[in-house]
Amino acid sequence: MLSLNEIKEYFPQIGQKYNEQNITYLDSAATNLKYKGVIELTTDYYAKTCASVHRGVHSLSEFNTNRYEQTRKSLQEFLNASSDSEIVFTKGTTDSINLVARTWGDQNIQKDDEILISELEHHSNIVPWQMLCERTGAKLKIAPINDKGEIRQEEYKKLINSKTKLISIVYISNALGTINPIKEMIEIAKTENPKIKFLVDAAQASAHLKLDVKSLDCDFLAISAHKMFGPTGVGVLYGKQEILESMPPLQGGGDMIDVVTFEKTTYTVPPQKFEAGTPDIAGIIAWSEAIKFINQIGLDKIFQHEHTLLTYATEQMQEIDKLHIIGTAKEKSAVISFVIDGLHPHDIATLANKYGLALRTGHHCTQPLMKRLGVPATARASFSIYNTKEDVDHLVTSLKKIIDIFCE
Repeated sequence: MLSLNEIKEYFPQIGQKYNEQNITYLDSAATNLKYKGVIELTTDYYAKTCASVHRGVHSLSEFNTNRYEQTRKSLQEFLNASSDSEIVFTKGTTDSINLVARTWGDQNIQKDDEILISELEHHSNIVPWQMLCERTGAKLKIAPINDKGEIRQEEYKKLINSKTKLISIVYISNALGTINPIKEMIEIAKTENPKIKFLVDAAQASAHLKLDVKSLDCDFLAISAHKMFGPTGVGVLYGKQEILESMPPLQGGGDMIDVVTFEKTTYTVPPQKFEAGTPDIAGIIAWSEAIKFINQIGLDKIFQHEHTLLTYATEQMQEIDKLHIIGTAKEKSAVISFVIDGLHPHDIATLANKYGLALRTGHHCTQPLMKRLGVPATARASFSIYNTKEDVDHLVTSLKKIIDIFCE
């Protein structure tokens, strides 16, 4: 494994000043910093090899098509999918979930069917299913959590029945860092009802945990490039081949057709059936560099480093008077949500910014979760492979200063 100093060299934003101060970046759960190779390849595409994909026979088009499809192949291997035709490029996890809701959902969900999610979900794994229920008359069921931020597994199991058609659960909570036992949850669901389809929101997991769709036996899985050191606006929907083949296209246009006449249009096969229009070619090509970087370091090593930081930060922050950590699941990723007595979370982040700390604050697109936990919002520190114990020390020292100044 590369040393931490070597890893930092691959992230140009580290060490850069903004508003004449160094920034300690602790907002990787929102989007992590971009790997140098991603930045270089994006620039190279626009500066040297810019051309569309799939539709040209000239050299630049063929060159980019090969690189574009190689990223698809890399993602197939990264997710251990059976075929690269199970890898659909989208705009991100939100887009992927909406694609399923608008295609498979509209095709298969009927009145009084049930869709099951949990109290941990991001809005992008709540709202599309609410909209689907409104269109079809289906019912949305919610698996509850305990006070630690863990899904109550017995209650989850009780909610599964013959009416349950789809379960969509987050692998890692963006707000609390809770790691759900997703493989076991899929096994429970399919034991209770073998016809259930299971979607995994793996946005927060993709740069921290090994994702093996065969081992998980999930029907769909969604990820975003920007959560794994890649560009924004690019993602993937994994779907089992036979399910994708049965689904109608979401959008009509170029690249998703077989034959077009004014009388009738026929559609091509997955994944192209779901990829209408000119894609983010630069982003998809550049994503391949992020995948190479993750594979080079190794997900086990990444998780081990982040867990060390999580443990260290948790121990230090628990000693801070007036500070309360929100979300204390036994299995967690490197995310710490917290509140401070007498300070609104927005004020915490604003004050922390004066010390060069980039924290997240608010409801983290999980308003129902915040309501369940009895807080309007939290401040959140999230760590990645490029963070250090010195970053944690800076966070802790700054929070103590803030409390001393504003909470006495």
